[in-house]
Amino acid sequence: MNPLLQDFNTAPFTQIKPEHYKPAIQEGIKIAKTEIDKIINNTDTASFENTTVALDFTGSKLGRITSIFFNLNSAETNEEIQKIAQEVSPWLSEFRNDITLNEALFKRVKTVFDDKENLVLTPEQEMLLEKQYKSFSRNGANLKEADKSKLREIDAKLSKLSLQFGENVLAETNAFELHLTDDKRLSGLPESVKEAAREVAKSKEKTGYIFTLDYPSYIPFLTYADDRELRKKMAIAAGKKAFQENKFNNEKIVLEIVNLRQQRANLLGYKTHAHFVLEERMAETPEKVIEFSNDLLEKAKPAAIKEFKNLSNYAKKLDGITQLQKWDGAYYSEKLKKELFNLDQEILKPYFQLENVIDGVFEIANRLFGLKFEEVNDIEKYHEDVKTYNVKDLDGTFIAVFYADYHPRKGKRNGAWMTSYKPQQIKDDINERPHVSIVCNFTKPTATKPSLLTFNEVTTLFHEFGHALHGMLANTTYNSLSGTSVSWDFVELPSQVLENWCYEKEALELFAKHYETGEVIPMKYVEKIKESASFHEGMQTLRQLSFGLLDMKWHSENPSEIKSIKVFEKEAFAETKLYPDVDENAMSTAFSHIFQGGYSAGYYSYKWAEVLDADAFEYFLEKGIFDKEVASQFKDNILSKGGTEKPMTLYKRFRGQEPKPDALLKRAGLI
Repeated sequence: MNPLLQDFNTAPFTQIKPEHYKPAIQEGIKIAKTEIDKIINNTDTASFENTTVALDFTGSKLGRITSIFFNLNSAETNEEIQKIAQEVSPWLSEFRNDITLNEALFKRVKTVFDDKENLVLTPEQEMLLEKQYKSFSRNGANLKEADKSKLREIDAKLSKLSLQFGENVLAETNAFELHLTDDKRLSGLPESVKEAAREVAKSKEKTGYIFTLDYPSYIPFLTYADDRELRKKMAIAAGKKAFQENKFNNEKIVLEIVNLRQQRANLLGYKTHAHFVLEERMAETPEKVIEFSNDLLEKAKPAAIKEFKNLSNYAKKLDGITQLQKWDGAYYSEKLKKELFNLDQEILKPYFQLENVIDGVFEIANRLFGLKFEEVNDIEKYHEDVKTYNVKDLDGTFIAVFYADYHPRKGKRNGAWMTSYKPQQIKDDINERPHVSIVCNFTKPTATKPSLLTFNEVTTLFHEFGHALHGMLANTTYNSLSGTSVSWDFVELPSQVLENWCYEKEALELFAKHYETGEVIPMKYVEKIKESASFHEGMQTLRQLSFGLLDMKWHSENPSEIKSIKVFEKEAFAETKLYPDVDENAMSTAFSHIFQGGYSAGYYSYKWAEVLDADAFEYFLEKGIFDKEVASQFKDNILSKGGTEKPMTLYKRFRGQEPKPDALLKRAGLI
């Protein structure tokens, strides 16, 4: 008997074996197809209930099975599960295409959509109808057969090109190594960095040390190595990735990708790729993104120029450097930061015992949103490290199941993330509550010490817990609009806003206590944390904006006339440039976020979400960080509403106005 095909509430982790997945997913697809056939073959006229709602509730069995499978493929995987993932991914991709390109189904969806003026719908129902219609139209359902074929052709080419782009960047990253045998040339590097380089050399059966362009090797080298010539060598090698005369050159690929994206957008009736992408984002148009970026640029640039001048003077005073170059920035910044703040992460760790931080974040959720977390042992887990909780409100009403998985192990990918095992929705008048999980990689306790977090890890825990609150407090009718199902540039608001409590005395006093003495973290440390957080914020802001503006320039104009990537980039970077340009370097040929990942026409969203979170937290600061009224407004208008209305509508309802960048600039020390 396959446990994944039985009816279950919480996931039956202990009963699932790898051989259960493939047959369960096949059966799940079969059930979903039957549900779709039922909608298509309904002889009644297409209506909101028998088509729009029915379609939203299809595939729930398949959804539960795949959420368990793919979550475990990230948190508790092995070779067998990875092999299954390779096999089932194409099945699921084909199934999605079978839906969006199903003409009979689209005909019914379109009938309801075209009649929307005559329907009496709530804002949530309107949003569901619009989102559903767009999921078809934005994937070509309205096109003539010949254009549908063209679209499929473009999509096939694009997916091949972005894979090729990534493979070239990886090949170029792997092709370079800096092999050193003279210990003198390692001056300045911390012992742990040298040890890692020694291990790399050993793995390649060489003596001495090998440094590579992988970030854990490259970033510390540029930050700490005293040898300026070697820093230059590393930096130029990194900047040349896929921009050299060899078989891994990405220049042609970049131009092909941007031109195909432009053709695809035109085919679907959009002016540019950015117009296509942003229609479904909070920003809505490229013009708005460019205006937003330039506004921030204007405010951050004077601070960036001043910081750059100070850093240049510091390098000159210290080492007689007359022109600061790209390979000097991280090195002198680190030295100056240490001199100014004298803040060592190791001093802070004893105040952040994992269990205390967890209790702290629960207490903050209790004070803000009236939530109680009760650890329970009757919920199945996929690993003994996982903690399970029932979440209730102050009246004892059940809100959610919460899973928390904190420590690294073999079979768990790096990083931290929030995910869900069961979505929230209201079906047959029953409010089905969500099952939400956060996964992190914090140091395990040892025989003598508990798990002690760095301050960065504390903010990571708060960040993921902010996403979890978005999932747990969801209260919508339709699961496709529930919880974190919101536009890309809005989803980081709940997570980033919660990080702010980590910097506040009132919140820190709840959990930042020395694990041996119980002493509350001294305020001088808190002040230093706050001060150092905005160190060189002007230069950092300029850097982020330069990437976002380059992305926008590629995707919000017609790229068909572009011949030289280097010339194009120089123009794009003109307003954000601080360091001298390096002729043999380019950014775009290794800009994986936009040419391989999902960030094309979306890189701006990092800064966009920061503006939202600073503006939202400013409201809490005005009234008090535990103010019940502001917390209620945040819960009622943001956390519980998911994607049921446009993000700006929800934000304005919470804040009473559109977000202004002033709070971010103030927090960053730029005004």
